[in-house]
Amino acid sequence: MGVVLLLIAAGVVLLLNVVGATTNQAKDVADDFTRLMVSGEADNAYDKYLDSSFRQEVSKEDFIAGHKELELDASCEPTYSGVESYKEDGTKFAEVWGVLICDDKDLEFEYFFEGRDQLKVTEVWIEPLE
Repeated sequence: MGVVLLLIAAGVVLLLNVVGATTNQAKDVADDFTRLMVSGEADNAYDKYLDSSFRQEVSKEDFIAGHKELELDASCEPTYSGVESYKEDGTKFAEVWGVLICDDKDLEFEYFFEGRDQLKVTEVWIEPLE
């Protein structure tokens, strides 16, 4: 009985480490992606963090045009409301959401990530907070 409990405890610790690592990676990628977007480097954000499936759906030109419509500036700071992650069949999945607080507006954001080694953005939602 003690061996079974020990194995269960070891499994829980391992699971928490995997999920925790994915959560931390998602937060780090979200931070850098947001920093690039706020600093006007949407082209670099596109190249560095967008998953190939996202790139097939949205051209770089359309992504940059959408970014310009948001009118982000250096005053914008992210406030994270939540991060969720899990791993399935060797692939990590994560979702990060919150609010970009800017001098003249607030915007909701939600990023979805997927990847085996490195998380890539599969969906982005940034819109004015109502």
